[in-house]
Amino acid sequence: MNAPEEPAAPAEAGAVPELVAALVAPPAHPPRAAVHGMRAARSVRRHLLAVRFVLNALLLLALLYTVTIARALLIPLVLAAFIGLALNPLVAMGTRFRLPRWLTASVLMIGLIAGIAGGIGLLAQPAVGWFHGAPAAIRSFVPKLKSVTQPLEAANRATQTLVNGQASRVAVPRPPAVAISAWDIVSTAPKILAAVLSVTLLVFFFLIYGDSMLRGLVEITPSFAYKRHAVAIVRGIQTEVSRYLLTALLINASLGALTAGMLYLYKMPDPLLWGTVAMFANFIPYVGAIVTTVLLVLIGMLSTNHADLHAFLPALTFAGITALEGNLITPMIQGRSMRLSPIAILIWLLIWGWLWGVPGALLAVPMLTSFKLIAERVRGWGWFAVIVQR
Repeated sequence: MNAPEEPAAPAEAGAVPELVAALVAPPAHPPRAAVHGMRAARSVRRHLLAVRFVLNALLLLALLYTVTIARALLIPLVLAAFIGLALNPLVAMGTRFRLPRWLTASVLMIGLIAGIAGGIGLLAQPAVGWFHGAPAAIRSFVPKLKSVTQPLEAANRATQTLVNGQASRVAVPRPPAVAISAWDIVSTAPKILAAVLSVTLLVFFFLIYGDSMLRGLVEITPSFAYKRHAVAIVRGIQTEVSRYLLTALLINASLGALTAGMLYLYKMPDPLLWGTVAMFANFIPYVGAIVTTVLLVLIGMLSTNHADLHAFLPALTFAGITALEGNLITPMIQGRSMRLSPIAILIWLLIWGWLWGVPGALLAVPMLTSFKLIAERVRGWGWFAVIVQR
């Protein structure tokens, strides 16, 4: 029998250690050409990002310029869109009772126009009276503050005596009288009437044909899945924005009615006028409450003809009402999803107040809330909702 063969010995004694060393050793450095290629790719990527940033900045500046130039067209359009969204649930409620949309929209528009016309008729005469009589009332009230300003004037004269060696009297120029001529009314009336008519017609047609336009936009989407997703987004945005607008309108109207009742109890002049001012000013958070409080301080001082506690009671009461409304009632009614960051609100007010003036300041917060609700439902824009939310 043949003896079993012994296993063959390795050819070289150091073969196994060399194999292990080859497996454990780090990979060889990439060639120099590959390193230069990676660096060039990174440089190109950085340049593309810089070009993209510059193009986005130029696009933003062009958009701001366009919004500023076209504000005479955009302000009525945005206002009509918000009014249409606020009234659309009422029209939809009418369709559930088998009423045609045009009939419900017509009734709503007639009621809205009648209410606005009646309010203007009630408030126009007191507003014009305050506008013309405020300068004379302020001039007659200033001498009554002599006891308050006299120490300041004495200190000012003493300082001028020490600096110049003799007291000097500085003549205070009188402010020019404010007057409105008939030509101002004639030249401004057509612009105001055209803006009111355009807003009225836009709201009316939004209420009638708004759903048809949305259905047309959904129809152009490519597939059924996209159509269903688009319908869900559009309906959700429409519902949330309408709910927010109606809630804000009811809260501000209640604040205006409460302010008017409070001023009536304090026997202040024209309480309905200042209640209306408080209602519209409350659409501008923080700034509107501060302006209304200062205005009520002046009204109280002018109506009582002396600066005591009774003159400041209306302003103090209004400050307490707005503090309760802004910190407790509005967050409780609107919920957490509608809360906005105070920094975002102030920045938004500055931007749109600078672009559109007073109408921009009034529409700024509704626009910010609407953009936030839209960003929450559109893919890729959730970061905006996170930034502006409190």
